[in-house]
Amino acid sequence: MPTREPARPAGRPHGPGQAPVRIPARRSVGDVLGGLGALLVLVAIVGGVPYALLTFAGPPISPELLDLDLLTSRVGPSTIMAVLVLFVWLAWLQFFACVVVEVYAGVRKVGMPARVPLSGGSQALANKLVSAVLVLFTAGAMVVPIAKLATPPPTAPPMTTVAYSAPIVEQPQETRQTKKVYVVQPPHGRHHESLWEIAEKCLGDGRRYPEIYRLNQHKEQPDGTRLRMADLIRPGWVLDMPEDARHAHVVPVNQARAQTLKQHPAGSHSGHRQVTDEVRQTSSVKQGPAHERRDTQGTRAESAAESSGVDLADYLATASLAAAGLLIVLARRRREQLWRRAFGRRITRPRDDAAKAEVALRLGADAPGTRILDIGLRLLGAELATQGRTPPTVYAAHLSPRNLDLWIHPPDGDAPEPWMAQDGGQVWRLAAHEGRLLEEQPGGAPYPGLVSIGADESGRVLIDLEAAQGLINIRGPQTTAALAALAVELATNRWSDRMRITLVGFGDELTAIAPDRIRAVGSLAEALPELEATAAPRQEVLTGRITGSPRAAHYLLSAVAPTHEEARRLALLARKDTAGYVVTGDVPHATWTLEITDDGKAKIAELGFEVTAQLLPRRHYQALIDLFRTAEQLDGEVLPEAEPLEELAPPAVEVRMLGPIEILGRGPLEEGRMALATELLVYLATHPGGVHPVVLGGVLWPRGVQPMVRDATIDRVVDWVGHEHLRTDEAGRLRLGPGVRTDWALFRELVRRSHGDPAARSMLLEKALGLVRGPLLSGRPLGRYAWLAGDELEYDVAAEVADAAHRLCEIRLAHGDPDAAVAAVRAALLLATDDEGLWRDLLRATHATEDVVRLRTVVEGLTRRASSHPYGGGMAPETEALIDELLPSWRIHIVRESSA
Repeated sequence: MPTREPARPAGRPHGPGQAPVRIPARRSVGDVLGGLGALLVLVAIVGGVPYALLTFAGPPISPELLDLDLLTSRVGPSTIMAVLVLFVWLAWLQFFACVVVEVYAGVRKVGMPARVPLSGGSQALANKLVSAVLVLFTAGAMVVPIAKLATPPPTAPPMTTVAYSAPIVEQPQETRQTKKVYVVQPPHGRHHESLWEIAEKCLGDGRRYPEIYRLNQHKEQPDGTRLRMADLIRPGWVLDMPEDARHAHVVPVNQARAQTLKQHPAGSHSGHRQVTDEVRQTSSVKQGPAHERRDTQGTRAESAAESSGVDLADYLATASLAAAGLLIVLARRRREQLWRRAFGRRITRPRDDAAKAEVALRLGADAPGTRILDIGLRLLGAELATQGRTPPTVYAAHLSPRNLDLWIHPPDGDAPEPWMAQDGGQVWRLAAHEGRLLEEQPGGAPYPGLVSIGADESGRVLIDLEAAQGLINIRGPQTTAALAALAVELATNRWSDRMRITLVGFGDELTAIAPDRIRAVGSLAEALPELEATAAPRQEVLTGRITGSPRAAHYLLSAVAPTHEEARRLALLARKDTAGYVVTGDVPHATWTLEITDDGKAKIAELGFEVTAQLLPRRHYQALIDLFRTAEQLDGEVLPEAEPLEELAPPAVEVRMLGPIEILGRGPLEEGRMALATELLVYLATHPGGVHPVVLGGVLWPRGVQPMVRDATIDRVVDWVGHEHLRTDEAGRLRLGPGVRTDWALFRELVRRSHGDPAARSMLLEKALGLVRGPLLSGRPLGRYAWLAGDELEYDVAAEVADAAHRLCEIRLAHGDPDAAVAAVRAALLLATDDEGLWRDLLRATHATEDVVRLRTVVEGLTRRASSHPYGGGMAPETEALIDELLPSWRIHIVRESSA
């Protein structure tokens, strides 16, 4: 059977007229035998039953049933037999109708098959038989499993399964002397190769990427790492390829991967000739002793860089929606730390795995995606409420850089703008460019139970825990890791309001992340009474969410298998309640089964999903907990002493960080190279002790980089800055010369000198604050500078700028110059916006001007900022108390403004 449009990886959404998802599948011997058996059963039922009835029992309506005296005369054995024969004919006709519906759905790919009335068990049987038969004749089954139970609930969500199979070329291993390999190419601009693209280039079909993944899974690569997730490959890896691969190298079977890389380096393919030539040209420039040392030294440093948390990034950075939510919650905690920061101290910064976890979160966080989900869903609810419509059941969603797709049931072609109906109303789509233009929505959150189960090649796949309208059974060797990932995203996402998450048998420490949302208990017996007491009808809850009277959503995630009685009570609750229930163990009559496989896949057969699972293994889980516990420490750390500068004369090259990033003293590089070169220079400038090239490569390319790409970039920056300003020391570390200086180093030197010169103190502090032009390193490209999370720079800069402004404010107030005090504080607020101590200094300085209108303006601005702050939390109690003291009537004015 021909397929529609080019097939895509598992779980990937499709355009108009396409089925939502595809599951990779191959026809095994069992599939063929099962299909033949199903074909025989279908032929026997569809053809054999009517033949037997006509032969031995007669037509559906016998002469006895046509007798008009039947209703008034006595019923004899022949009449009873005639009625029974009629019922058998009707049952056969119903089953035949189910077969026709299922075949039509499979052949035409209409998605959810039509439901034949009063045929729950019959249609389920027909579904299984037709699905098995279609495997024999098609590239994949196109039929949707109706339900696990014989009598599914009438409002059960749609269960859409579309699959395909890919041919596998196998060769007897014992006769093979050579094999084909492919060397993953270095990135070209922002483009990085993926297994899908390699399969398209070498195998002619991107859908065959699982073959390459299976051939290379867990095999050690030249850099010592291993392929664990299909969407995380690195330049320089040597991938074994199927025998029919094109554009691949042929090597001996027993040849090591490192030896293969030497003989066939990355960049040797024609598709990457431009990158190869560029690296070759750059590498040929001035390879003196320093360059040789860089090649021959640093094996230990390279090993350390490879083990410095890449595995943390493999999980945390790929959980892009959860990462964005976690960063928002973390920033809120940091803001509260700043409320209580003492003079001369910085807030406590994370270290070790906690710091690596934050780096991974910054690398992977999809803030635009979470915003589109949040605003798009709230707008959808508001529009439906305006039209008096109940929100449809959204059983799954797919978020890609291009679209947000909601898969709904029942299909509805009338999607409110700017949403568009696709696939006959089965999918409601919001284009990303439309979503980015939407303004914040005040409406309620209609689908708080949407949560990621993983990702495919094009984006993230989410399911709505409430849409199952029954238990979700989770199985597999990593169920606790999957449950922890679900819990973290549910507890921190933007697209929900009031929520309660009950964790059973795990997650006590997760209350450190969201104590207002998460409750951990030891057994289901502790959780069931609350769930039963707070159960609410689905229709009532959905309507309340979009009309302004929402109930708190409740989700149960259990790592403890229920007893028979607990399973029965949970099943009854799940049928009538809006809550979502995800339970491990062997749970009978579960609506969906979420299977986590050994190779890190998440499968829901009822929905047709197979994606790379979103997991939170123990080490990553603990790193997150440590990160948030660091954010709970309010005492802070003592600020380190600044290294003195010998002179304050203008440098040959100045790196400006206290505001927009600027490099003064050097001309611009060609387009596309400036951002990376600038980040390299900033990192070296803020680490004067020197950085080994391998460590630098791990910083600038946290997901990995080929050594020749790294060295070519370093050489390019050396040529740009000048060899006298960027050199390699005897230990092989890169260092900046004395002719390169940062505005941050100058700021610290001015502040340091102000301590020992009371006469010039105010002048030096004012000059230092004059260097501040905006937020630290503002304008930096999205996705870069993630290393700041594990560095002390952010923490030191914010604290020292705020302290300098506080000291100058006090000096100006002591000399009776409140206007200059206000100017000092406002200069610091350009960078340290969230330091609440600065706002209190601004209030005191403005009050000293004796201008009540001016003071009220500051109070109103501070109040508006606190109420609309992206990280929430209002303002510090100390700040409110100070406002009460300086402007007792401020609350009255605020109330009047809000009511007006």
